[in-house]
Amino acid sequence: MFIAHAPSGYLLGALAQRLKHSSLAPRTLMLACLAGATAPDLDLLYFYLVDDRQTHHHQYFSHWPLLWLGLVALNAAWLSVRRRSVCAQTGLAFALGGVLHMLLDSFVGDVWWLAPFHDQAYALFSVPARYKPWWLSFVLHWSFAIELLICLAATVVYLHRHPSALEKRPCPPSA
Repeated sequence: MFIAHAPSGYLLGALAQRLKHSSLAPRTLMLACLAGATAPDLDLLYFYLVDDRQTHHHQYFSHWPLLWLGLVALNAAWLSVRRRSVCAQTGLAFALGGVLHMLLDSFVGDVWWLAPFHDQAYALFSVPARYKPWWLSFVLHWSFAIELLICLAATVVYLHRHPSALEKRPCPPSA
């Protein structure tokens, strides 16, 4: 996935707010879901600035699904003991965003679902390297339409939740 992680995090946050199983402030819940859905890709900083692209960034611990599933389990256990814990609720929303990221990356990207215990990548579909630069192969692949649909869905949900975003506002006078 290239562009759909943040929009998918927004959709997760909107769904979580709608379910109303949390005592978190809606803004906190949304930010936790967005942060979790994008956090695994912070490893790209290390990938480009330190590792010099030697290791596929999906092999870093921040892309280990077992890490994110473990965080879900840990925060769920914490919530079972302290039902009103803001930290546990925030942590659970963040971890669920990370799991969502792993699921989306598994669509057309290699994900090491059993890392660190098993060195095997899994993906539902593969994107053949047909174009240069490399990212053009992803953008021109049919799977990119799924990403665009996720972005469209997030936009529709946002506009439905914030109808004033469509109102015309007068332009400020130019100096």
